[in-house]
Amino acid sequence: MNPWAALSALCVGFFLIMMDTTIVSVAIPGMLADLDTDLNRVTWVNSVYLLTYAAPLLVTGRLGDHLGRKPVFLAGMAVFTAASLWCGLSGSVEMLIAARAVQGVGAALMAPQSMAFITTLFPENRRGAALGVWGAVAGVATVVGPLLGGLLVDSAGWQWIFLLNVPIGIAGLLMTVRMVPGGQPRNSRRFDVLGTLLSGLGLLALVFGLQNGQYYDWGVVRGPVTVTGVLVAAAVLLAAFLWWQRHNSREPLLPLSLFRVRNFSAAAVATACIGFSLTGFYLPLTLVLQPVAGLSPREAGLMLAPMAVAGGVAGPLAGTLSDRISGKWVVLAGFLVFAAGIGMLAAVSEEGVEPWLLAVVLFVCGTGSGSAFAPLANVAMRGAPPALLGAASGAYNSLRQVGCVIGSAAASVLLQARLSASGYASAEDATAGLPDGPGAGAFRAALADASSATLLMLAAVLLAGAVACLAMVSPQRVAAGAPAAAGREEEAPVRAGGGPGDRGPDTTGA
Repeated sequence: MNPWAALSALCVGFFLIMMDTTIVSVAIPGMLADLDTDLNRVTWVNSVYLLTYAAPLLVTGRLGDHLGRKPVFLAGMAVFTAASLWCGLSGSVEMLIAARAVQGVGAALMAPQSMAFITTLFPENRRGAALGVWGAVAGVATVVGPLLGGLLVDSAGWQWIFLLNVPIGIAGLLMTVRMVPGGQPRNSRRFDVLGTLLSGLGLLALVFGLQNGQYYDWGVVRGPVTVTGVLVAAAVLLAAFLWWQRHNSREPLLPLSLFRVRNFSAAAVATACIGFSLTGFYLPLTLVLQPVAGLSPREAGLMLAPMAVAGGVAGPLAGTLSDRISGKWVVLAGFLVFAAGIGMLAAVSEEGVEPWLLAVVLFVCGTGSGSAFAPLANVAMRGAPPALLGAASGAYNSLRQVGCVIGSAAASVLLQARLSASGYASAEDATAGLPDGPGAGAFRAALADASSATLLMLAAVLLAGAVACLAMVSPQRVAAGAPAAAGREEEAPVRAGGGPGDRGPDTTGA
């Protein structure tokens, strides 16, 4: 069994997951025309995917521990691929929203398994390089989404941003069946039903409230239900979930002993911070590239290429470096470079900025985000008990996704607030183009100012993530300080096609 071949199969699914979080935005105008609908409904095409992807991650991560990671990953890939076909064939916005919801569930089944699998495929001294590739795939996919989406929408129609997933998904299924080992012990202990309900409903309410608060103007959703009420309900449900996890002596959905591993706790905070900044980054960036700098949508998409290339190169290099020196310093450097890149973009965001300067700044941003995102997963998972890898991966991915949702909402709110303070109602017209009248220059200046303020907020959150990185410790101290209670469960090695207890491949030469 070649672990790198197995990783390539896992990365196919993870690439599709992350690409589909950003690819839809460029297809909105085409959907509005073809589906004869309004902007409010079309926004749900992306919101519902993020909702059904983020909410079940704790549960799906634990399912991998119980049922085996390969069957859960394959089920997720099959659901995602079938739902992508459904999306591409949808003839109404309601059907498209339903299909995207199912697609999000498939993504939630895959994501934790891909990350947890890497920790069993590779020995600890080679794991950073593998997780670096995994992290780089995520970073590149989110940038490639708008670029590839723009090309597909212009040449073939919005349906092809979904239909393209089908052959790739089928190839990923075949690769996973053939290349990814399948043996893994299953345990028959009681599944945490109450914890599943509390976490699922709590995360659902939290993501719904944050993702759609702006849509409902932070007021009434329907009848007596308000956005504030939904967020309060989310806080109560999640507090009840944590209380139950502490008192559930059988098998909690989220073993809180994970957070006694210092690096996991620090990485959990850091991943929420980078998720916040990376997702919130695209709204002000789009406004800087198009209305402020005056680039066309296609030119703006091409401007993302330096960021994608830098992230794709920096991720694996940073992951490999984290195997040789303490990952703490690699991640910290990535956070600081990414924050510096965003700060530079805020400084040059003004009408008439040169495209080459934007390209240089985006290259710096890509280098920083790739260097931070990729080895962070290695730091998080090192020291996690083998039998709890699915739970650890689910928690890590959940916190990142919650950070993404909060970042998206915060960027939108701050941008709107700054525009309102400048005398403008919203930025909706900015993405469609600006008038050529005498007020256009003033509006561009206000938009540049609002975008700069939003970017500085994102840089500040990255600096908070850098502080969390300082709390990380060396791998030697992690091994010495891992909690004994958390390490009581053991997981047998795995091999392709094997059953419980099968001895796995020798991956020491991976």
